[in-house]
Amino acid sequence: MHPAGTPRHVLFLNWRDTRNPEGGGSEVYIERVAAELVRHGHQVTLFCAAHEAGPAEETNEAGVRLVRRGGRHTVYAWAALSYLAGLVGLGPLSARRCGRRPQVLVDVCNGLPFLAPLWSRRPVLMLVHHVHRQQWPVVLGPRAARFGWWVESWLSVRVYRHCRYVTVSEATRAELATLGVAPERVAVVHNGTPQLPPTDAGRAPYPLLVALGRLVPHKRIEVALRTVAALSGELPELRLVVAGQGWWESHLRQLAGELGIADRVEFRGYVTEEEKADLLAAAWVALTPSLKEGWGLTIVEAGAAGTPTVAFRNAGGVAEAVVDGRTGLLAEDVDDYIARVRDLLCDDEMRQGMGAAARAHAASFTWPAAGERFAALVTTGVVARAEELPAEACYLVP
Repeated sequence: MHPAGTPRHVLFLNWRDTRNPEGGGSEVYIERVAAELVRHGHQVTLFCAAHEAGPAEETNEAGVRLVRRGGRHTVYAWAALSYLAGLVGLGPLSARRCGRRPQVLVDVCNGLPFLAPLWSRRPVLMLVHHVHRQQWPVVLGPRAARFGWWVESWLSVRVYRHCRYVTVSEATRAELATLGVAPERVAVVHNGTPQLPPTDAGRAPYPLLVALGRLVPHKRIEVALRTVAALSGELPELRLVVAGQGWWESHLRQLAGELGIADRVEFRGYVTEEEKADLLAAAWVALTPSLKEGWGLTIVEAGAAGTPTVAFRNAGGVAEAVVDGRTGLLAEDVDDYIARVRDLLCDDEMRQGMGAAARAHAASFTWPAAGERFAALVTTGVVARAEELPAEACYLVP
């Protein structure tokens, strides 16, 4: 068994990276935690799908090596084959070029896992941001959705039955328990709050809403559009900026036209970190109408700018990212969501008070703290066998 604190080579398996046009909060989490592990002295490789925005292999500024192979659906097979064949610096044939072989694998499940325990004898840590029970029917057709849910809820639970899990919220930890994953096997490592660039932007002189994220069906930007339509009569200067990109954008633009609010909604597309900082500082309220989030990174980003958020109570980890009634408001349904947004827009004192509380709440989550917790998971007896461990130990089983 390796002594605690021994540097290791950690291999993250994730479908995307932050340079991928479809990357989101999950990818930010992986790369920020990976950077912290490098800071703790570990060697880190991230294997993900290839895309035109990034080379096949590179080492980023934080010292994390990225290997990109396969596509949206084939990245899973590429990971297994690359590892077993010793290609792209992951297996034994390239050990001299890349350094030692990975000693710990972090298998990131975004609905579909990499099934690493079936093809690697190394310890595997299963990382789950949230359970996709509600999202499968929204994203896929009925048959494909049933298959996806079967993989996530039945097959995956059995393949990883000897592995330790990590997730980003207590809400997901509770959801995993409903699938048969014992809570004591699941460690919670919260997101840190990304530090936005400094900005001189002030609050907009008119009611401004912002919705930040990928434009895909389960983000439910439609709710943000319907909120603007419902409140525009009472608030004639109301505007919404939708920042993000995705294949659902054409549908959203069409809906904005049908609702008669096309002139009130700006689809900003991809925004730089500087543009995001300006936008969040200018907004009165941030909208997160997602069907489900493991945590809600954009919520704490908005909070760091002093902007409260309105989200749905039953949307997973957002109920931890938003402290209801203190840093923002949580709604029960669409009508309630519209009402909660109206409350914040029309009550300056409440909105400003929640914005100040949101800033303090966001500051309590840091990436160094997340990295410290994650580093403990991969260094404390990570290669010990189950029969060697005390019941209370936080270990992985190879």
